[in-house]
Amino acid sequence: MSKPMTKTQLAAALADEMGADRKTATAALDAIAALVSREVAAGGAVNLPGIGKIACRARPARMVRNPATGEQLEKPADKAIKVTVAKALKDALA
Repeated sequence: MSKPMTKTQLAAALADEMGADRKTATAALDAIAALVSREVAAGGAVNLPGIGKIACRARPARMVRNPATGEQLEKPADKAIKVTVAKALKDALA
């Protein structure tokens, strides 16, 4: 398995695809990341065409077990980020 692409490598590849410089590509990546973070933090969802959907999901309060002691504890309700991969991306792997 190869190492994941770094932000610098991604910005360079994006700059090549766009026909722009790396500074513009890096700014575009930063803007997308900020936009997605802001929308998901507000409880919304973002659909990235061809990649997937990123959404905030509310989880109810539930009982959990401490594996060290076996003690049952109630975990309060919280939020989690859910990423659903797009069918086009799944099909690209096949």
